[in-house]
Amino acid sequence: MLWKIIRSYSRPHLGRIWAVIVLQLIATIATLYLPSLNARIIDEGIAQGDTNLIWRIGGVMLGVAFVQVITAIAAVWFAAKAAMGLGRDLRAAVYRRVNSFSVQDIGAFGAPTLITRGTNDVQQVQMVLLMALTFMVMVPIMSIGGIIMAVREDAGLSWLVWVSVPVLLVIVGLLVRQLVPLFQIMQSNIDDINAVMREQIMGVRVVRAFVREPYERERFNDANAVLTETSVRIGRLFVIMGPAITMILHLATSAVLWFGGHRVDANVVEIGALTAFMQYLLQILVAVMMGTFMFMMFPRAVVCARRITEVLDVEPSMAEPQNPVHIAHPHGKLEFRDVTFAYLGAEQPVLDGISFTVPAGSTTAIIGSTGSGKSSLLNLIPRLYDATSGHVLIDGVPVTKLSRQTLTKLVGFVPQKPYLFSGTVAANLRFGSPDADEHSMWEALETAQAAEFVRERGVGSATGEGLHSTISQGGTNVSGGQRQRLSIARALIGRPPIYLFDDSFSALDLTTDSKLRAALPHFTGGATVVIVAQRISTITNADQILVLEEGKIVACGTHTELLTSSPTYQEIVASQLSAQEAA
Repeated sequence: MLWKIIRSYSRPHLGRIWAVIVLQLIATIATLYLPSLNARIIDEGIAQGDTNLIWRIGGVMLGVAFVQVITAIAAVWFAAKAAMGLGRDLRAAVYRRVNSFSVQDIGAFGAPTLITRGTNDVQQVQMVLLMALTFMVMVPIMSIGGIIMAVREDAGLSWLVWVSVPVLLVIVGLLVRQLVPLFQIMQSNIDDINAVMREQIMGVRVVRAFVREPYERERFNDANAVLTETSVRIGRLFVIMGPAITMILHLATSAVLWFGGHRVDANVVEIGALTAFMQYLLQILVAVMMGTFMFMMFPRAVVCARRITEVLDVEPSMAEPQNPVHIAHPHGKLEFRDVTFAYLGAEQPVLDGISFTVPAGSTTAIIGSTGSGKSSLLNLIPRLYDATSGHVLIDGVPVTKLSRQTLTKLVGFVPQKPYLFSGTVAANLRFGSPDADEHSMWEALETAQAAEFVRERGVGSATGEGLHSTISQGGTNVSGGQRQRLSIARALIGRPPIYLFDDSFSALDLTTDSKLRAALPHFTGGATVVIVAQRISTITNADQILVLEEGKIVACGTHTELLTSSPTYQEIVASQLSAQEAA
């Protein structure tokens, strides 16, 4: 999985990767050449008192060191550009795929894990590529080159290399073997703590209303303790690794000095050659150590790559049609043909055999008890969900054959729970129509009964314009009713042929509700309107009213007709209006 991701997303950065390889090759060769030059200074310069040789070779060493520094810096720069570019492209790919998910697909994963996979997991893959380009190119060159140069200086001590390196590999390998499962557990722990934090932040008002802070604090502490315990276990292994590697390096140095000293006494090897051999041995061990550290990062990166691939490999349950149909002159006729819909994993469908037609330009209301499937029915029209069976059609075309862009232009949707994005009032309104001018915005706001409070928000501001006043994330700096009215204005501004209002007037007081319903026909004249409502007063003038009960249409007609023919509708009316008001 990791190699597949790196291979796929590093292609645009192959030029930088080749630059890293070339520069690392030059830097490593320069590093390997320095101990040999140092040996010559000791054996041929200091030992024989040749000052000119010392200066000449010393100058060469400075030049080689300068080349090594410059190429190493350049290699790290190109490696960082390539790794960060891969991370950027991978995050964009995850975002695009998640953005194509249906609500059902997102629910199957869960928002917390999708956030972790698009941020922390991508960062791990990004970092492993950076470390690979920085060290893994250098490690094999340094190891092989160091062995060759060490044997060249003193073949008699080469056995120290064949002893030190395997010992180092065995010790680090044992530690890495224990780290692999811990890294996998750690990513799962991060998902869990993100889930708890997100739930508590989103439901903070409920938590405070029921004074559940101690319980939620305990939940967070439990998730935090699990993550902390896993992190501590990983940290302990790292703590062991440092002293173990340092001990091997010191033992190797001591062995070179001990056995090499005897060889110097026996005139088998020169002091300079012994010094060079010791430096090459240390370079080999350091290279092996860095390579091992790299392999320590691989297990966690492999886990992260697998989690990212799980997202990228998912085919959205509501894929875009390959040959989308274009409706040249939309009228707004809606039709449900024997539609059944069930949520993923549900035992029973929430909608069963729904069939009805909404003529173009008419107003249809949907009413029923809580849980009867009203919102689910409305969500099928803009294709937030796909019907399990049957067809939903707009102007005779199934919505599954329309592109998302076309559906957005055809349907203006006001959800049951309005959501505003951080930015300005204008930026939120332009979700409904990206090219909307200020005149169109004010017209939509006037109809939605939101113009007055938007103007008040602009009083005293730097621009003096309420349209440019700030909206916080989720619209938390405005009231529920104001948020609802801005959401309605956002749907109105695009002037689509179909408007869907999912219980969109429940947060409004009766006066505002009455004014909005009076202004709405003038703005939506000629458009098809579907309203899900709880208040009878909101739907009495609808051209037809559908009464839902347990996912089925039990009655259909006008307000007057249903008062005489539908017991379910009569019960709903009786619970809200007096007989005189209902008439």
